[in-house]
Amino acid sequence: MYQRILMPTDGSACAMHAIDEALGLAKQLGSEVTFLYALENPLTTGTATPESLPYSAQLWEDLKQTADEALRDAVAAAEAAGVAATAKRVDNQAPVAAILAAAEDHDLVVMGTHGRRGFNRWMFGSVAEGALRRATKPFLLIRMDEAEG
Repeated sequence: MYQRILMPTDGSACAMHAIDEALGLAKQLGSEVTFLYALENPLTTGTATPESLPYSAQLWEDLKQTADEALRDAVAAAEAAGVAATAKRVDNQAPVAAILAAAEDHDLVVMGTHGRRGFNRWMFGSVAEGALRRATKPFLLIRMDEAEG
């Protein structure tokens, strides 16, 4: 039924919680999983300030290293669970767009959501909600309350 499962991650406790839950499902179904990390360059998203420009190259390298570490952790969790896994980092693409593009090659998308409400939801938005609203594939959202992580 779900032979290829996409698991977007940002390395957060919420994402790892969802990955842990989803790996159990993948093992039961005999599914392969792909971990996806979408990395936006702060210089192209308008979040960099003139003061930060001298440090932008190092910041970008640090962000890529963080992404790679998150993907390694996810693959290690899959290996420990006995699930076949691959990892993919997508640079210079918004997370929602990257998830939707990658979902085309998968049967199911499993990802975490923080369950934010009120001001925090308005301020930080929700990648999970943005992807779900435009989805053409089934999504399984694993909720983690803000108090948990």
